[in-house]
Amino acid sequence: MHCHNPVCNIPIPEGARKIVLAGNPNVGKSVFFNALTGMYVDVSNFPGTTVDISVGRFQNDVVMDTPGVYGVSSFNDEERVARDVILYADVILNVVDAVHLERDLFLTQQLIDMGIPVVVALNMMDEVKRNGLRIDIIKLSQELGVEVIPTTAIKKEGFENIKKAFDRAKPGNAIPDIKALVSTVSHRVDINAEALLVVEEDENILERHQLKNEYGQREYIYKLRRNRIDQIVDKVVSQTNQGASFKTKLGRWMLQPLTAIPILFVALYLTYQLIGVFVAQTVVGITEEVIMGEYYYNFVMDLMTRFVDESSFLGELLIGEFGVLTMAPIYLFGLLLPLVAGFYFILSIMEDSGYLPRIAALVDRLLTNLGLNGRAIIPMILGFGCVTMATITTRLLGSKRERFIATMLLGLAIPCSAQLGVIIGLIAPLGGKMVLLYSITIFIVFVLTGTILNKLMPGESTDLLIDLPPLRVPLASNVLKKTYIKSKMFIAEAGPLFVVGAVIVTILQYTGALDRISDSFAPVTVGFLKLPKEVAQTFIMGIIRRDFGAAGLNDLASQGILNPLQVIVSLVAITLFVPCIAAIMVIFKERSWQESALIWVGSFVISFLTAGILAQLVM
Repeated sequence: MHCHNPVCNIPIPEGARKIVLAGNPNVGKSVFFNALTGMYVDVSNFPGTTVDISVGRFQNDVVMDTPGVYGVSSFNDEERVARDVILYADVILNVVDAVHLERDLFLTQQLIDMGIPVVVALNMMDEVKRNGLRIDIIKLSQELGVEVIPTTAIKKEGFENIKKAFDRAKPGNAIPDIKALVSTVSHRVDINAEALLVVEEDENILERHQLKNEYGQREYIYKLRRNRIDQIVDKVVSQTNQGASFKTKLGRWMLQPLTAIPILFVALYLTYQLIGVFVAQTVVGITEEVIMGEYYYNFVMDLMTRFVDESSFLGELLIGEFGVLTMAPIYLFGLLLPLVAGFYFILSIMEDSGYLPRIAALVDRLLTNLGLNGRAIIPMILGFGCVTMATITTRLLGSKRERFIATMLLGLAIPCSAQLGVIIGLIAPLGGKMVLLYSITIFIVFVLTGTILNKLMPGESTDLLIDLPPLRVPLASNVLKKTYIKSKMFIAEAGPLFVVGAVIVTILQYTGALDRISDSFAPVTVGFLKLPKEVAQTFIMGIIRRDFGAAGLNDLASQGILNPLQVIVSLVAITLFVPCIAAIMVIFKERSWQESALIWVGSFVISFLTAGILAQLVM
C-alpha cells in the first residue's frame, strides 16, 4: 500500500529495523538514545516542522528518537512528529518513569493498542524506594503483555538487558473493546496503527486518507484506556514506608482523609490569616484608605476640579462617588491588586510545592457530586479572595459544563474576602447559634445548586487527570515571578471592566434610576423577607460592590434598625445576591450572554427565595 507518512522519505538501509524511542517528557530518553547510538548521530528538522529529530545506528538497526509526549496524537508539532515516527517503527522502546506509572502507562497502553512490538524500560528505579513504592515487575509485564526491564539511566543499569530485549519485542495486550473498533476501519488505512488514530479522531490521519470523521470515539477510548491503567497500577504498585523519605510520607498524609483534612484546614487557616486578615485588613487598609483613598484621591480631586464642575455630569462621571478616575482605580489598585497578588502568591506556593494537586485529588470525590472535579477547588479557594479573579480561573476546568457550574456557584455562594470581613464583623457578636444558622444555610444552597445543575445539565463532567509531583520547597524567584505575571494579567483584564462599570453606575445614579430601582425592591424586602425598607438600598449597593452592601447592613444594625435574626436573613440574601459589578462584567466576558444572563437572574431568584424561606421559618 502507498505510504502517506513523511518518515517514509527518510533513507533506511535494507534489512535494518527501525527502533523508535518514545516516552513522556523528562523520563531520560536521551540517555538511552546516546547509550544505543554512541557518536554516530544525525540531527535534522522533521519535514514541515521546526522540531528536531535524532537518528543513529545500533548494530545493524536504525534508532530514531521522538519528542517527549503524553499521547500519540496531533495537538501540536511535537505530538505530530512523535506520532509519525512511531507509526513507522518496527520496534518501540518505551521509556517509563517508574515513580509515575499512572501517568506514563497511558502512552504505553496506546502504543500497545497500535499493535507495534514494544519493549518497556522502567526507568528511575532508584527513585522507587525513596518514594516508598514497590513494583511487581513480573506482574506488570504480564498485564501489559510486553517485556518490562527495570533500569536506572544515570547509572546505566539495565542497559545490556534492553539491548538483548529488542529481538524479543512483541505486540502487547491491546484493550479488547479498542481492538474491535480498530478492526472496523483497518481496511481503510495503510497499517493498523493508523486505524487506531482514525477512531481516536486524529485530524491529520483522517486527512491523509481522505476519510470523514465518522468513526470518532476519542473520549470513549480514552476512558477505557484510563480505567485499564488504573487497574494495572492497583495490581502492581504497593506502598511501603520502608526507605521512604519524610516528604514522601507527608505527601501520602495529604491524600488520606484522616490526616489530609486536618492538614487542609491548617493550610486554609494560614491562607485566611495571610489573605483575609493581613492583606485584606492591614495591607488594603494602607493601599486603599491611605495611598489611593487619601493621597491619590486628593491629588486627582485637586487637579480635576480646576477643569470640571464636581456636580456636573462630567464631574460625576470622572471624579464622582463612582467615578472613572476615583472609584475605578481606587478599587482596582487599592483593594483588588493586593488581594489578587496575595492569592496568586499563596496559589503559586501551593502549585510549586506540589500541594495543590493533592488538594484537588482529596476533594475530587466530593465535587464530582456537584458536576465538577477536584480542579474546581482552585477557583473556589480563589473566590474567597475575589470572585472576579476566581471566575477567570474557571478556564482551567475541562468542559463548558463544568465552567458554567463553577461560575454559578462562585457568583452565588462564595463571599469575597472584602465582603467576608464585614460579614464576620457583623455576625460574630451575635453568638454561635447565629453563625451556625448562616453557615448551614449558605452550605445547603451551595450543595443543592451544584447537585441540581449536575442533574439537569446535559453531558458529563470530565474526570480528574492530574499528576502528583513530589513535594518540594518552592523557589522564591519562581513564586514571585508567577505572582507578578498573573497579577499583571488580571489587572489588564479587569481594568477596562471597572471603567465600564463606573460609567454605568454613574449614569444610573445621575439619572435617579438607582433610587427608583431601590424603591422597586422595597415590597419584596418588607413583605417577603420581613426586613425594614432601608435594606433595599444595601442590596443595590451590593451589586456595585459586595462589601458595600454588607457595610450598609452594618450601619443599620449599629443603629438598632435590624434585630439579630434580621441581620442573618439580610446577610444570607446579600451573600447569595448577584456578585459585584466587576464580577458581573467578567462573567459576561467569560461565558456566553445566555449563560451569563441565566447566572445573573438565577442568583436573584435563589437569593430572595432562600432568604424569604429562612425569614418565614425563623421570624
